Amino acid sequence: MSDEVIEAQLLGSRLIVWDPKKGSKLYAMGFYGKPVGIPKPKTPDFDVPLTLDLIEGLYLLDKGVIRVVDKPGGREISREKFVKRASESYENFLPKYLVYKALRDNGYVVTPGIKFGCDFAVYEHGPGIDHAPYLVSVKLPGEAVSATDIVRAGRLATTVRKKFIIAIGDVEREEVKFVAFRWWRA
Repeated sequence: MSDEVIEAQLLGSRLIVWDPKKGSKLYAMGFYGKPVGIPKPKTPDFDVPLTLDLIEGLYLLDKGVIRVVDKPGGREISREKFVKRASESYENFLPKYLVYKALRDNGYVVTPGIKFGCDFAVYEHGPGIDHAPYLVSVKLPGEAVSATDIVRAGRLATTVRKKFIIAIGDVEREEVKFVAFRWWRA
């Protein structure tokens, strides 16, 4: 991805890239993070720090793009310690990371889907370039999904003109299965 390893500070449930130029570089590499105070950046050139979600942070850490520190210029936090801390503040962190990684590795741009009531909004090209055609909800292997859950998700997805996908992240087997729903009118 990049020759230069970028420093990101673990601060609560976020990572912060304090150097605006390096944050802009990360954003330009694949719409990673959000520039502070800029809800919908039009270009990757901004002069503010960048915040990263913990899941995308682990992805970038695993790719060797960032290193995680406890304070600017501070001590590096190991992957194991980072995952432990992220798992404490993020429900089902590793299964969600597995799904995120599978989507990113297949060329999709993945952003948090909280505003749609799901785990991820998935783009083919990126925010501001196209609309996210997919909404993804992550489930654990064997986790029950009720008919009401499916209908609720389907109604939301069709309202915002997106396809609803359930992703099952199996950490033990290191695999992800996707179940897509298509809705039609009779």
